[in-house]
Amino acid sequence: MNRRFFLLSAPLFLAGCTFRHPLPKMVPIDTGEPVTTTTYVIRRHKAKPKVTPKKKKVSYGEYPLNEKYASMYAATTDNGFPVSAVDTRRINPEYLRQEVAFHMPYKPGTIVVDPTNFFCYFVLSEGRAMRYGVGVARSAAADFQGEATIGRKAVWPTWHPTSSMVQKQPQRYGHLTDGMKGGPGNPLGARALYLYRGGTDTLFRLHGTVEPWSIGKRVSSGCIRFLNQDIIDLYSRVPVGTRAVVLPHKIGLG
Repeated sequence: MNRRFFLLSAPLFLAGCTFRHPLPKMVPIDTGEPVTTTTYVIRRHKAKPKVTPKKKKVSYGEYPLNEKYASMYAATTDNGFPVSAVDTRRINPEYLRQEVAFHMPYKPGTIVVDPTNFFCYFVLSEGRAMRYGVGVARSAAADFQGEATIGRKAVWPTWHPTSSMVQKQPQRYGHLTDGMKGGPGNPLGARALYLYRGGTDTLFRLHGTVEPWSIGKRVSSGCIRFLNQDIIDLYSRVPVGTRAVVLPHKIGLG
């Protein structure tokens, strides 16, 4: 291979490479022979960025429509007040009312609240229970725990903000010291079951809500909240004097 052939062919061997650094400066060599100069362009190919496919998440509002539940939670009128429909596609189906197997040592007719798993059970016979999804206190320390009885029941109950709420947010709650009458905008919803212990009101309630999205979450000040359609159903099943058990956190039934 003569020098001229080598000089002319060298760029061909280099053209297919990708360099991380600039090419060294080429110094012409005088061979005494005429040389035809050919210019070669070395293209740098940028590596395509690696794309990691995103995992599709089932976000709030993507549950399939179930005709049974759509009918169960349809809009209705109750004692002259409208009860809004619940968009069941926006609630985990586990938290919708359903009859389930139940093998804990509680007698039929007992209410058992499992705040750890956001469930309330009304014990039926033959190892069955009606299960409801619930919302519970923001802090486990604020939850009622232990045994109580249903000391009072109310349809479209009046709501009274606590003294702490009035003190912390007087502009919002100060005018409600005498209470907010029952109705569609009342935080207690369509029904309330009042927990008593030793004949004294514990100030904890099982009640409806105007925030259906809060079911299955820690959002309340301490009470147990239900979808309005569910608290209406539970209310119809329990008389005053019904035993209620609220389990401690992390000792749930699940």
